[in-house]
Amino acid sequence: MFELELHQARSTELHRRAEAERLAREAVRGRRAARREEAARRAAGTGPDTRRPHQDRLTRAA
Repeated sequence: MFELELHQARSTELHRRAEAERLAREAVRGRRAARREEAARRAAGTGPDTRRPHQDRLTRAA
């Protein structure tokens, strides 16, 4: 009986670890996808511009 309980405990622990690893991989995939989308938006010119465009239009005071 002890061996069965030990087996079940190991199995449960392996299931927990597998689920944690799946969640971690899913989070990494989500971050990568977000970075790819952001890069595509910036390449297309539709993303937020990091430069300050008004700075280019103003002339410097003497």
